[in-house]
Amino acid sequence: MFPLRDDNPTLRTPVVTYGLIVANVLVWVLVQGMGADVPLAHSICNLALIPGEFLHTLPAGTPVPMGPGIACIVSDAPSWYKPLSSMFLHGSWMHLIGNMWFLHIFGNNVEDSQGRGRFLVFYLLCGIAAALTQAFLDPRGNLPMVGASGAIGGVMGAYVVLYPRVQIHMFVFLFIFITRIVVPAYFMLGYWFVLQLLSGWMTYGQGGGGTAFGAHVGGFLAGVVLIFFFRDRAMVAAHRAGAHLFRRGQFRDPAY
Repeated sequence: MFPLRDDNPTLRTPVVTYGLIVANVLVWVLVQGMGADVPLAHSICNLALIPGEFLHTLPAGTPVPMGPGIACIVSDAPSWYKPLSSMFLHGSWMHLIGNMWFLHIFGNNVEDSQGRGRFLVFYLLCGIAAALTQAFLDPRGNLPMVGASGAIGGVMGAYVVLYPRVQIHMFVFLFIFITRIVVPAYFMLGYWFVLQLLSGWMTYGQGGGGTAFGAHVGGFLAGVVLIFFFRDRAMVAAHRAGAHLFRRGQFRDPAY
């Protein structure tokens, strides 16, 4: 299932959500060379979180293969900033586009529930929590972690707490069968979370590359918890009132 849009208006232009999307795209273009082999490898070696390096469970000098003829070398230099820097890196165009689309769909309404400054802090904390979850689940891991999906998982966790019954328009792909359905947010996001949980359980302890499912789960749970501290009750109430008018056709979303 892939989300197309939600029936959930915003009261203010989601400046931080748009800013985060721009920041991720700029890092991809200017730092990672739009996926060219050498800048991509250098960015991941220097800025991605490698669990064993971060937790000092891998000896300095351990090679981390990045592709034919390219390897990172585990360093004993301080890497405290890498849980933050890694959430602005991506591994491919599809990785970037998929993450930014999910942030676009769900970030604006979560930002609307908190205000701009609080949402930025919330997003970064969810991303850090996601990275640390993955690191502690795989403390000797030598695979670099990149991507905004942990932080976006936190946004999705907050969304399901705030707006569980909002309708999400989805594309469904079943082999050659393609259709469009509308489901409540708790169904779509609950399905996503259970899928991450089961996938993480089935791949736990296995080597090789792939998706950091532990980071997705950790980010989502962080969002579920942190939203109770970051939400602004008056803003949530105003947002829900606007959503009611939207369903009656009496509200136009200024963000679109």
